[in-house]
Amino acid sequence: MKHQIREDRGHLIVSFEGDVDMQNSPEARNVLLKNLEKKMPILVDLSQVSYIDSSGVASLVESLQTAKRNNSEFALVSVSGEARRVLQLARLDKIFTIHETLEDAFADAG
Repeated sequence: MKHQIREDRGHLIVSFEGDVDMQNSPEARNVLLKNLEKKMPILVDLSQVSYIDSSGVASLVESLQTAKRNNSEFALVSVSGEARRVLQLARLDKIFTIHETLEDAFADAG
């Protein structure tokens, strides 16, 4: 798994690529929680995620809960088909704010 972090229009964009699985989810969790400390809105780009398992989903859920406690925005963007299926099976697509594109996320924020 690779990740990239960048800032755009007052948001931190955290992009993951590859598998977010038992082997890689601790890194994903650390990246997300560390960036939540910056108290900026976070958009998690999952467009390049080829596989996500329950441990990866748990990292996203923990980050969402942390963001809510901190009154911070935390949303998913451009969720790949594979990741979307897992979120739908767990009914988490109703819990997370999911934007189709970054532009949609920025438009909704503005």
